[in-house]
This record gives sequence, structure tokens and C-alpha cells, in this order.
Amino acid sequence: MTAVVTAPTVVERVYAPIHDGLAVAHRNLIALRRVPRLLIFSTVQPLVFILMFRYVFGGVTGRALNGISYVDFMMPGIFVQAAVFGAMNTAIGLATDMQTGLMERFRSLPMARSAVLSGRTLADLTRNVFVVSLMTGVGFALGFRVHTDAWRFLAGVVLVLLFGFAMSWIFATIGMAVGDPETAQAAAFPMLVPLVFASSAFVPVATMPGWLQAFANNQPVSATVEAVRTLVLGGPAASLVWQALAWDAGIVAVFAPLGVWLYRRAV
Repeated sequence: MTAVVTAPTVVERVYAPIHDGLAVAHRNLIALRRVPRLLIFSTVQPLVFILMFRYVFGGVTGRALNGISYVDFMMPGIFVQAAVFGAMNTAIGLATDMQTGLMERFRSLPMARSAVLSGRTLADLTRNVFVVSLMTGVGFALGFRVHTDAWRFLAGVVLVLLFGFAMSWIFATIGMAVGDPETAQAAAFPMLVPLVFASSAFVPVATMPGWLQAFANNQPVSATVEAVRTLVLGGPAASLVWQALAWDAGIVAVFAPLGVWLYRRAV
């Protein structure tokens, strides 16, 4: 007597990657709980940047802001910077899993191939919620104020988290491509620095040389920072928000399939 194997239904094909991705995300979050120093060091760097930019550069840079407090100007940039730098952990974590042979164990399990990458990016998204919450508290203690309302501020936080999630897919692709954590970190850093510091995160773009303004005005960090800044400080935000969301959607649309394809090849 032969067993009849039925093809998975549409619901099962949709549900299985979601379920498997959440399971992998839970596994990665358990690792954070068991090794709390990973979370501690993830928060130390953003806090150092808050203090450094607030008290070292704030006096000089604040003169070019037309009466806007520098701490109010910089905090949206700090939020986005933390999300971008935190995304580098996705590359390092996946490369470490490849190096230790964990990917082969995942490959032997009856699970969706996309779950390994989506689970890692979801876990990093959860970590970013904690990091942004902590930075918000520190920012308020240092004088940061919201000039709109709570709903627009929360919308800005959601934009930051979505951007961090999108950037995680870029670094997931890098982690799968290089295959070891040291190289992943070395490959990610040269991309992070120009994106973050050649943007409107910490200084007005108008103060930059003309050739650099062209880049700063047309890259995802600036688009997200300007959207969040407008939601926090006030002004027409709809167009800027849509631009930021378009960058997020474009990044995920390109790098999620590419990362999954590299995972299939690697294991």
C-alpha cells in the first residue's frame, strides 16, 4: 500500500515561512537573553554617539540650524544611525552561523529556506525596539523634545524600525556572501560610514560641498532622517514619509530574494 502525498495548500505555503521565520527569530532572541553582553554592547555605541554629538559638536553645528536646538535636530539622525549600525549584527550573526556549521543543521530540517534570514532580521528588529526606546529616554534626559504630538513621534519610530529591518536584509546578503564574521564586519563598515555621515543625520546638507550634496540628498539614510525629523519637529511630512517607505520597499525587494538565493547556494 503506497502513501498518498498531497501538495501543500496555498495557506500552508504562506503560513510555513512565517511560522518558521518566527521560530528562528525566537531562537536568536533566546541567544540574546543567554548572552546579555551582546545587547549591552549594542546599546553602548548609540549612547556614546548621543553624548558625543550633543556636547562635543552641538555648540558648533547648532549655529547653522536657524534657531532649532541641536539635540532636537540630531536625535532623528541618532535613531536612524543606531538602526543602520545595528543592522551590521545581521551580517556578523549569519556569517557566524555559517562558520560554526549551524546552517547545515538548518538545511536538514523541514523548514522554509527563507526562515533563516527572515528570523535573523526579525530578531534584530526586536532588538532595535529596545535600543530606540533606551535612546529616546536618554535623549529626553539631555533636552530632546517632540514639537508635534505623540502619534507623529510614534510614526517616526516606526519608520526608523522599518528602515533598520530593510537594512538588515542588505547585511544579511553580505553575511551570506562572505561567510565569516570578521570579513562580514570588514565588508559592512565601509558601506555604513558614507551612508550615515554623508547624510543629513548630523549636519544640514546645505553645509556640505556641492558634489557631496548630490549624494547626501539622494540616499536612503537622508530620506529616512528627513521624514523622521519632520514628524518630530513639524512640517509637511507625507511626501518625505512616502520616499522613506519607497526606499525600504526597494531595498527589501532587491536584497531579500538575493539573500535567500545566496543561502540556497551556500548550504
